[in-house]
Amino acid sequence: MSEQPRDWDREMADIDRAIAKQGATPGAPGGGAVTPRGAPAPTGASASPRPAAPPRRGSVAVTWLWVLLALGLAVALPLWPYQRSCGLQAAFFVGATGITLLVGGLAAISSWANRRGLAHVLSLAVMAWAAIVAAGEILPRVGYARETRTWTCVAAPAAAPAPAPTQAPAPTQAPAPTQAPAEADPAPAQGQPNTAPASP
Repeated sequence: MSEQPRDWDREMADIDRAIAKQGATPGAPGGGAVTPRGAPAPTGASASPRPAAPPRRGSVAVTWLWVLLALGLAVALPLWPYQRSCGLQAAFFVGATGITLLVGGLAAISSWANRRGLAHVLSLAVMAWAAIVAAGEILPRVGYARETRTWTCVAAPAAAPAPAPTQAPAPTQAPAPTQAPAEADPAPAQGQPNTAPASP
């Protein structure tokens, strides 16, 4: 006895109808119902994904708080009131640039999550500015710039005591010229008459 060939198309259509009656299949993406074969796919509002929920007002305020804090730190970097040439003051300045970079990163993450384009661009600009300032301080100290600097301050050499001024020997006073004794009146020679006039 020969068997009649099975109509696979009809059996598959029956299976599709049974699945459609049960509702959504567990493996279907988005939990939607499976349409039977040959049926048009749903279009329009029923097929579009759900719109993203708008960000909450509090999260937007926190985003702008991070952005304003990052902008304030970025503006304060060039106005650093202490010297930053060496020592702990240079380390503190580099630390301040690192904090500015970190706050700018947090602002960028928050603005990206809350879909705030302007806030995101500002936070990226803060991060770039902080990185440039930090590179200007770090690279000369690690040998990647024409100008070389050190992290530690070089101690100024102790000032040597000034040598005592050498006193020139006192000029020797030339001996006073010996004056010839005043010529006395020559005594009258013996035997010669005294020609001096006699006093009256």
